[in-house]
Amino acid sequence: MWLVRRQLDTRFERLDPDDDPDRDDRLIRELYQEFGGPLLRQVRQSTGNDLQWAEDVVQETLLRAWRNAAKLTWERGLLWAWLLTVSRRIVIDGRRRRGVRPREVEPPEADTVAVPDATDKTLAAIVVADALRGLSPDHREVIEQTYLRDRTVSEAAEILGIPPGTVKSRLYYALRALRGVLKERGVAS
Repeated sequence: MWLVRRQLDTRFERLDPDDDPDRDDRLIRELYQEFGGPLLRQVRQSTGNDLQWAEDVVQETLLRAWRNAAKLTWERGLLWAWLLTVSRRIVIDGRRRRGVRPREVEPPEADTVAVPDATDKTLAAIVVADALRGLSPDHREVIEQTYLRDRTVSEAAEILGIPPGTVKSRLYYALRALRGVLKERGVAS
């Protein structure tokens, strides 16, 4: 490892691009070998353990090092400090960018979009009306007067010509019978 670090310090300074056509490939390969893993661990902490984002940051950081190879000092400690600084700035820029832009989401498919309508209400009304037909006429009249026409027990008693106590009693048994009919049809539990 010491040999690689020593080579890293001097190797790229003395290479002339005309002398070595593979210089760029070797440079990026050496950068990844030497700094890729440690830089990824460091950047992952900065990105909130987001591996994809951290990998993107490391790639961008090493790409910038490759682009600025002629300007950099290839001493290991200085290069590491430069890479950390660049990666930190890339993360900060990414956070700023994410804070300004709205989050991107996939548009919902047309089949899955709920359109507000009265379908549920209509179906429930049909089911209840059908269940009411299964009740006796006395029970059906009491439910109709109290629930469907929104009348009090006294008003229903006056219209039906029966005492209020009888309305209450019929209403109790009518609701029980209605619940039973709906259970038979699998609508109520």
